[in-house]
Amino acid sequence: MNHTYCVIMAGGVGSRFWPASTSKKPKQFLDVLGTGETLIQQTFRRFAKICGAENIYVITNTQYVDVTAAQLPDINPDNIIAEPARRNTAPCIAYTSFKIKKRDPLANMIITPADHLVTDEDSLKEILDVALTTTKDNNILLTLGIEPHRPETGYGYIQYKEHDKNYHPNIKKVKTFTEKPELEMAESFIESGDFLWNSGIFIWNANAIMNAFDKYLPDMYQAFEQGWDTLNTDAETEYISEIYPSCENESIDYGILEKAKNVYVIPSSFGWSDLGSWGSVHDESKKDEHGNSVNSKKVLLYNSRNNIVRIDSDKMAVISDMEDFIVIQDDNRLLICPRSQEQEIKMFVSDVKVEFGDLYT
Repeated sequence: MNHTYCVIMAGGVGSRFWPASTSKKPKQFLDVLGTGETLIQQTFRRFAKICGAENIYVITNTQYVDVTAAQLPDINPDNIIAEPARRNTAPCIAYTSFKIKKRDPLANMIITPADHLVTDEDSLKEILDVALTTTKDNNILLTLGIEPHRPETGYGYIQYKEHDKNYHPNIKKVKTFTEKPELEMAESFIESGDFLWNSGIFIWNANAIMNAFDKYLPDMYQAFEQGWDTLNTDAETEYISEIYPSCENESIDYGILEKAKNVYVIPSSFGWSDLGSWGSVHDESKKDEHGNSVNSKKVLLYNSRNNIVRIDSDKMAVISDMEDFIVIQDDNRLLICPRSQEQEIKMFVSDVKVEFGDLYT
C-alpha cells in the first residue's frame, strides 16, 4: 500500500494579484505565467508523480470547490476538502491530517501551497525522497528551506544548526524562525550563511503532526478529535461546519513549528518562488530585450523598460515612456502602479471594495 499523501492548501484569495486575481477566482486558479497550466494544475501534476493522484488532497474554501474540481479532473472528488471559514494554515492542516490519519494510520504527508513555482522538479523529487524516507520512521517535523540568493524581505527565514547524526547528512536541526525581516536584518542573514527562506513545504508522518497539535494547540486538537467518528462519513460536513469557524486563526509556523523541539530542515534548491507578487511574476517570466514582460502581441511599447503588462487577448494597448511599472487589465478592472508599490495592492483592493463594493474585487 502507498502510504505517501500530499495536501495542497488552496484557500487563499491572492489579493496581491488583483485585478487578475479576485475573490471569485484567486491566483491559484490562474495561469499567471502563461504556461498553459494554472498554478494549482502545476502543483497537482508535480506531486501526482510522487504520491499518485489518488493520494492527493486539496483543501480549499467552500466557494472554490467547484473550480477546483473543474481544473483537476483527475482528483477524487472526495479528496477536495471544503473549509467553511478561513482560519489560516494550522486548522486546515489539522483537518486534513485527521482525515488522512483515519484513512491510513501509517500516512506520511507532504503539505504544500497550491500557488508556488518549481522549475526543477527532478531536484524537488530527490529532496522529497530523502525527506519521506526519514519521516516515515521518525516522529520529526521537517520543512524545506530554500538557499537564498538575495536579502528578500518578503519571505520568512529559517536558521539551522549542525547536522544531527541520527538522520541523513542533508537534514539539519532548526534553530530559529524569523518572519519577514527588515532589509538590514535580511542582509545579515545572507551574510551569516546559516539562514534559509521558508518554502512553506512540510513533510511529516500522521502521528508526528497529531502529537504536535495535541501538545501545542490542544484546543484545536480536541475539536477535531471529538469529531473522529464523523470524519470520512456523511456526518463530517455538519460537524466541521460547527467547529471550524471557532478554531484559532493560527499559522502552522507560529502555532507549532516555532515552539516544537523536533523541527528539522533540508537546505534546498529546486527553482522555487512563492510567486507572491506581480514583481516575482516579472522575474520568472520571459522578457523582451528591454526587460518588459508582456502577455499579448497587441501591446506596443515605446521607450519603456522593465514593465509587466497583462491585458485581455481581445484588447490592445499602447504604452510609452514607462519604466518599472505594473500594468494589469482584466475584464472591467485596470491597475497601473509602480513596481515599487506592489506591496500596496492589497490596500488598493480594500479601498476599491469600500468605494465600489464587491463587483470589482
